[in-house]
Amino acid sequence: MRLLVFSCSLNPTSRGAQLAQLALADWRAAGHEAELVALVSLGLPVCDGDAAYEHPAVGELAEKIRAAQGIIVAAPVYNFDINAAAKNLVELTGPAWTGKVVGFLCAAGGPSSYMSVMAFANSLMLDFRCVVVPRFVYAMERDFADEQMLADGELRRRVRALTADVAAFAQALDGLTDRGER
Repeated sequence: MRLLVFSCSLNPTSRGAQLAQLALADWRAAGHEAELVALVSLGLPVCDGDAAYEHPAVGELAEKIRAAQGIIVAAPVYNFDINAAAKNLVELTGPAWTGKVVGFLCAAGGPSSYMSVMAFANSLMLDFRCVVVPRFVYAMERDFADEQMLADGELRRRVRALTADVAAFAQALDGLTDRGER
């Protein structure tokens, strides 16, 4: 199974980046071919609907997405929405997402933005017929106060459940989902 984790925070030491690392570790421990892509290291252009698509990293990312059976988007929540870097990723690589199984790891400051991922998820479902796993991790600042939470606490359990679900959905739907017809 080929799986992909996007760390969408532009801060390489963020809580979202930590969650992405946990997901990657879970998939690799389960024997899956898994890769972490940290957007902070790519220097992607802002989607302008024109020249941005010619950036060398855009084509490479689109190919990685096309080859993946399941994807986790690890993104911070700012101003009641996931960050602009995650949205920009989809704007740049759009059709490559068609038919993908997608899960979410969200890192936020407090509980008020729990539903923040829904607009992004709806776009993936409606525009690209992605299958969005109904379980997602919404981690708040307090979830990171104790290193034990990352090692073996409740947050760790929730990340493990998500990674298992994304892999199971991807395995079950492999070959059944629409991979490109519009």
